[in-house]
Amino acid sequence: MRRFLPDTFTMLLVLTVLTASFFPVQGASSHYFGIATNFAIGLLFFLHGARLSRDVVIAGMLHWRLHLVILLTTFGIFPLLVLAMGHIVPDSILPVSLYTGMLFLSVLPSTVQSSIAFTSIAGGNVPAAICSASASNIFGMFLTPLLVGILFSVGGQGGGFSWDVLWQIMLQLLAPFIAGQLLQPWIGDWIRSKKKILMPVDRGSILMVVYSAFSEAVVEGLWHTFSVLDIVTVIIANMVLLAMVLCITMFGSRALGFEKADEITITFCGSKKSLASGVPMANVIFAGQGIGAIVLPLMLFHQIQLMTCAVLAQKYADAAKRREAAKAQAGTKSGEATNAA
Repeated sequence: MRRFLPDTFTMLLVLTVLTASFFPVQGASSHYFGIATNFAIGLLFFLHGARLSRDVVIAGMLHWRLHLVILLTTFGIFPLLVLAMGHIVPDSILPVSLYTGMLFLSVLPSTVQSSIAFTSIAGGNVPAAICSASASNIFGMFLTPLLVGILFSVGGQGGGFSWDVLWQIMLQLLAPFIAGQLLQPWIGDWIRSKKKILMPVDRGSILMVVYSAFSEAVVEGLWHTFSVLDIVTVIIANMVLLAMVLCITMFGSRALGFEKADEITITFCGSKKSLASGVPMANVIFAGQGIGAIVLPLMLFHQIQLMTCAVLAQKYADAAKRREAAKAQAGTKSGEATNAA
């Protein structure tokens, strides 16, 4: 029965959402909590940079097949699935305004911090995840408004580009990682020997991002603007969309011959959509329009993907532990047989 019960981290995620629903952080507290969240994310990337050897990072950057699969999934398969959903599901079930939000969701870049954190928890290719998730956000600043212009038939020329967003990505993610890489020759061995240091930073940064994002949604009237039926409809649509993408990335990567670590990276980086990038882009691309319905599917999808991937990452990690235990046991038996001979 314990295999079917939620793990501690998943329960913490649910508790975080409930806390944000009843006690959202707002006002001056929201500002300071945002600073603390950014610091936690920066620390996470610094530790990753300090832990990873230079050879491993270069290998991650050169893994072009993996990056190509993730980008095609993020900006190709996602929109195609939502377009198909629009032809299959009638307007009476999924209102037009919310379907518009689903379309916008489908062309957004991947998350960065949660994709990398889940990849790390599951034992995936972290250097490739860092490169791919960061590239997704940089390309997304150009591709998202372009795809919005195509899908919505509006002039989105350059509307989604923001030097501030690009600067934030470089300052918050790449700069700490590079700093860790520069110090890696001196502190790398020590950090690699203390693997438990990364665990609370991985999980803690995700919990802080969830609380901050859901608090903002609650403060903006998430539970009052739309009916319960509307929210349930979008939740079901998001769950179906995420399930299809997870199946495509997981089984597709296996069919393409990727190793287990790369499969994990493709699964977590290719199935995410960024709330942090999506909301600012919506404010620019849909300036002057009511963006509540447009960002609602994104806000809900963000929570669903975090909870689902938390469970999936833990399953990957448990499977890896079982494989290591089996190998160790096989090695022990082999040694005993050799000694007996």
